[in-house]
Amino acid sequence: MATPSEEMKKPITWRRFEDGETEWDAWGEMIFQEDTSHKCPTYINRTPPCQGSCPSGHDIRGWLAIVREEEKPSEGLDWQQYAFERAVEANPFPSMMGRVCPAPCQDGCNRNEVEDFVGINAVEQYIGDIAIEKGYKFTPGADTGKKVAVIGGGPAGMAAAFQLRRMGHGVTVFEKDPELGGMMRYGIPNYRIPRDKLQAEIQRILDMGVEAKTGVKVGVDFPVADIEKEYDAILWALGCQTGRGLPIDGWEGTPNCVSGVAYLKAFNEGRMKVTGNKVVCIGGGDTSIDVISVARRIGCDEAAGNPEDVVLDLNMNQDDSLSASAKPAAATLTSLFTKDKMFAAEHEIHDALHEGCEILDGVMPLEVIVGADGRATGLKVCDCTMDGMTPIPTEGTERVLDADIIVSAIGQGGDMEGLDDLANDHSLIDADKFYQVPGKPGHFVAGDIVRPHLLTTAIGQATVACESINAYISDEKMAKRPKVDVHHFDLLTKLKEVHLEPETYDKTQGDQRGTASAKFAIHNYEDRSHQEVISADELFLGHFSFTPRLLRSEDVPTADEVLHHFKERMSGLNDEQVQDEAKRCMSCGMCFECDNCVIFCPQDAVFRVKRNESTTGRYVDTDYSKCIGCHVCTDVCPTGYIQMGLGE
Repeated sequence: MATPSEEMKKPITWRRFEDGETEWDAWGEMIFQEDTSHKCPTYINRTPPCQGSCPSGHDIRGWLAIVREEEKPSEGLDWQQYAFERAVEANPFPSMMGRVCPAPCQDGCNRNEVEDFVGINAVEQYIGDIAIEKGYKFTPGADTGKKVAVIGGGPAGMAAAFQLRRMGHGVTVFEKDPELGGMMRYGIPNYRIPRDKLQAEIQRILDMGVEAKTGVKVGVDFPVADIEKEYDAILWALGCQTGRGLPIDGWEGTPNCVSGVAYLKAFNEGRMKVTGNKVVCIGGGDTSIDVISVARRIGCDEAAGNPEDVVLDLNMNQDDSLSASAKPAAATLTSLFTKDKMFAAEHEIHDALHEGCEILDGVMPLEVIVGADGRATGLKVCDCTMDGMTPIPTEGTERVLDADIIVSAIGQGGDMEGLDDLANDHSLIDADKFYQVPGKPGHFVAGDIVRPHLLTTAIGQATVACESINAYISDEKMAKRPKVDVHHFDLLTKLKEVHLEPETYDKTQGDQRGTASAKFAIHNYEDRSHQEVISADELFLGHFSFTPRLLRSEDVPTADEVLHHFKERMSGLNDEQVQDEAKRCMSCGMCFECDNCVIFCPQDAVFRVKRNESTTGRYVDTDYSKCIGCHVCTDVCPTGYIQMGLGE
């Protein structure tokens, strides 16, 4: 979990050993007699918890090292472009995700055990924005002659188009809406996702040679059978743009009870200029926060008529003049969970409160109160406690919240019109571990239509699905998925990049049992990144000083300023700030060239590799003729890269 805000201000109290632990007290004995263990240091690459927590499998440690200019760029690249190219291996939308991803990577960051997580999102936003500013492009792979249909132009579909073009396959994206972007365009307000930057990141993918057919619905406008005949594989990335209603009396059939998805889409399409005087939203996640924040920004005007009309009528556009005469609207969110346990990001909750929204936490809906005209007049609620995911009502706390429109933001579902043979009982599409559709050869699936979750989850699933598609259309066996999936640092690739690849192996020469010096092998290195995530207790945390996180500035309006405030809230870090923030990364599971092992080795057994032979992961080496197995190097290694194991 991320460090609570109040904990960030406390001084560090970290200690290597707790009271009563005596195992390492006799340093002389450990240093001068432990050679009998026959153990020497080996260098082990493991997955950092930021990457282990990221559903898209970002090599976060890698691009942070590039930003702080520890890992050097390839020839002809500046560090910004090199960091961009490393980051987009997993995610082609760094500018968008740096702004809106709830960042499970930051929750997992081991820096939380020192003072506060690394601002990964802030660095990612910088990488994305500088790439747009400098016009960085994507390069497609060599043409394979194969064609893939991607159904859906949201984050999963466009990420898949990007990955497939890198593999050299032809891609056509079919999108039912007029524009590409999916929930990034139609589900998230423009003050969180600037539309010019969203369009730039989409266009960069289209420029790879991706064909897009918008305003068409496969299964309705295009028969699935025709798609199957024309393409070598199909990826279903439909997303989930139908909202779930409340399972309470009075909801069904009441016109001014609408879904959060429909409410936000009406705003994001530019059709909804004003809303009801009193907006009540039920949720607790980021979508519900967006609903009440939008309501506060657009305000209300009785001249607009019933507020649900523009939400439900996809052809209705409110007149711009309504905005000019709009007054502030009251926006209330009810959540089953208390604020500290709500699914929405902490800063989003804080911003909504600052903007004048009301959040009633620990409250459950009981019934929609319906008036004589058939429209809802209020929502009956009561306080509750949670037993796991089940709310327990508190007797005697019932009351009614007045409402002109009630919005449900408790989940989403898929629109499976014309696709009945693909739909499961939940109007989603089943997937196996390779993201194939069971029983449908050549059909693959990714994103919310598998199970509604985060944008980064959809992007990560798209990568795995594309690897499966590539194997399928290449008539190759699908590889077993690693325990910790996708986009790991590869030392051999890095050595080739810097022209230090191993020499050709000649099996006729010398002893074949192993080597610590021969140039045909990558010696004294083990890659466990595909199966192990390194935890904080394997690091030497005492190496790291208290360094507060550099926060992005925010333009969050007050309750008096929020009406018609559509400026972007989040401002990015500059070059110097982003490099300083990247330096807070502890490089968990990978050497970051601190020299501790070289300085503290009592035998001078650990030494720096020659400068012309050094690169990431190959900064230090060990002279095993001098090593006595004292373990000092592993004790002082801040990143957990060194382990006493060689010779076991």
